[in-house]
Amino acid sequence: MISLIVAIASNNAIGKQQDLLCHLPNDLKRFKAITLGHTIVMGRRTFESLPKGALPGRTNVVVTRNTDTNWENTIIAHSIEEVLANSNDQELFVIGGGTLYNQTLDRADRLYITHIHHEFADADTFFPEIDYTQWQEIEREDHQADERHPYDYSFVTYERK
Repeated sequence: MISLIVAIASNNAIGKQQDLLCHLPNDLKRFKAITLGHTIVMGRRTFESLPKGALPGRTNVVVTRNTDTNWENTIIAHSIEEVLANSNDQELFVIGGGTLYNQTLDRADRLYITHIHHEFADADTFFPEIDYTQWQEIEREDHQADERHPYDYSFVTYERK
C-alpha cells in the first residue's frame, strides 16, 4: 500500500524555502503516530530539510538521482520504482516533496492530509491537484486555531474508491 502524508494549505501549498508552511504541533504528533515503525520515502531536498537527519523509528528512504550520495541511517534509491520493488513494508509513506507527490499520487491507495484552512501566498512548493471523486473520506477531525496552532486545520484520511 502506498500512502501519502502531507499538510496542504487551501491553495495547495505544501512548503516554502524547503520548510513547512507553519508550525502545527498536533500535525507533527499525528505524523509521528502514523509513520512510526514504517518506511518513509522522501526526496533529497525533503531529507536535507529535516533538522536532525533521518527520522528515528522509521526506515528512511531517500530518492535521489545522485549516485554518490550517502547519509547516515538512510537507504538511497534512484526512483520510486526501485523503492517499490525493494520494499516489504505493508504501507509505504511518501512524505515529500512536490516531485515525489507528483510521481506517486496516481499510485496512492491512501491519503493522510492535514488541510490547513489558510492560503500561503509566499509558498513555492505545491501538492498536485487531487480529483476527490476518486477518493472516499474515511476519517475527519476538525480543529480550531489556538495559542499553539495559528490556523484552523482538519485531519482527513482518504482511501481510493
